[in-house]
Amino acid sequence: MERVTFDVGAMTARLVREVPVDTPDGQGGAVRGWVEAGRLWACIEPVSQRAETMAAGAERVTVTHRIWISAFAAPAAGERLVKGARLFAIKAVRDPDETGRFLVCDCEEAAR
Repeated sequence: MERVTFDVGAMTARLVREVPVDTPDGQGGAVRGWVEAGRLWACIEPVSQRAETMAAGAERVTVTHRIWISAFAAPAAGERLVKGARLFAIKAVRDPDETGRFLVCDCEEAAR
């Protein structure tokens, strides 16, 4: 596999990594909350957007991003990255060249 060349100086976005925490709701279910699990520098690359028409003519737009981070952060699918009011739901995490230097998080931007 070819080694990926990536400019570390492109990591200009400061993100908060959040992990889900489920708390029992007292009725047999759970309420999902989020707690901070660290802060990291990242490079955010928009990839695509897709519009979907829903009931009553409402439109929903899904925006996907590729977020590059240092491999030491090691997030997982199901977690999220936050930049101010923006939320990025992590769908998949991969090592682009299997060297253990960087990880790429495939994310969908979610509404807060």
